[in-house]
Amino acid sequence: VLADEAVGVAAEPMTASEDFARFLNEVPGCFVFMGNGNSAPLHNPSYDFNDECLLHGARFHTAVVRRRLAVGD
Repeated sequence: VLADEAVGVAAEPMTASEDFARFLNEVPGCFVFMGNGNSAPLHNPSYDFNDECLLHGARFHTAVVRRRLAVGD
């Protein structure tokens, strides 16, 4: 879905204030940090959402759903 150079794997565990792990106790899934380019961090008043990233996110999520539902191209 994304070019190899556009994907990084977080090798080190990190802590965050997130309840997503509770969902994973019920159904398979994964947590993804989708980049926004060079911007201030989320929840920062200087944060600037990069609208060009929307297409990448839509493609990623569409691919996950298609694979989960075994939908052909």
